[in-house]
Amino acid sequence: MEDKKMPRKGQTLRFNLLAMFIAIIILQTSIPLIGYIPIGPLSITIISATVVIATILMGTLDGAIVGGAWGVLTFIRAFVWPTSPLATIVFVNPVVSVVPRILIGVVAGVTYQALRKRFKRQSVSISIAAVLGSLTNTVLVLGLIYVFYRANAPQLYQVNIKELLPYLLSVVGTNGIPEAIFCGVVAPLITLPLQRMLKGRL
Repeated sequence: MEDKKMPRKGQTLRFNLLAMFIAIIILQTSIPLIGYIPIGPLSITIISATVVIATILMGTLDGAIVGGAWGVLTFIRAFVWPTSPLATIVFVNPVVSVVPRILIGVVAGVTYQALRKRFKRQSVSISIAAVLGSLTNTVLVLGLIYVFYRANAPQLYQVNIKELLPYLLSVVGTNGIPEAIFCGVVAPLITLPLQRMLKGRL
């Protein structure tokens, strides 16, 4: 949905939806296995789908807000209840924990707006936006880990610096691709019925 001015009822609904999506993300970050699935030193996350759904329904700005809320929760959780051993080292840096989450909404929103008039089936544009949004998170998180923490590679990953980049690229395949596929499948299944339900109200 395009970002635009809306009447008071629409604004109230928007704030309610924002609160709902942020509450869902709080649950996903708090309850094991409904948001993160630990695998080795990292975790596969399905929360990116929630951010994409919020983005498609409410617009790029609101999607970025929901993604930012996830990032802030990731940052806080790295101190109090990390999802993996690696989180206590890398996600205490807000550039790694917050910025990629915000950009999920930005990339998904811009992609959806660019594609929605090119495809008759909205599910196609939603799926593409979801995949690109999810991959944005994965690639940026791993890329920023390489930028900021490659000197600590032997301690973090038990690999030397020369092996770190191939290792992180393998994580894109083992974690990032499944996350993106999940997001691309689930996002349209949930978003399309909600779009019909909310049509004309936002």
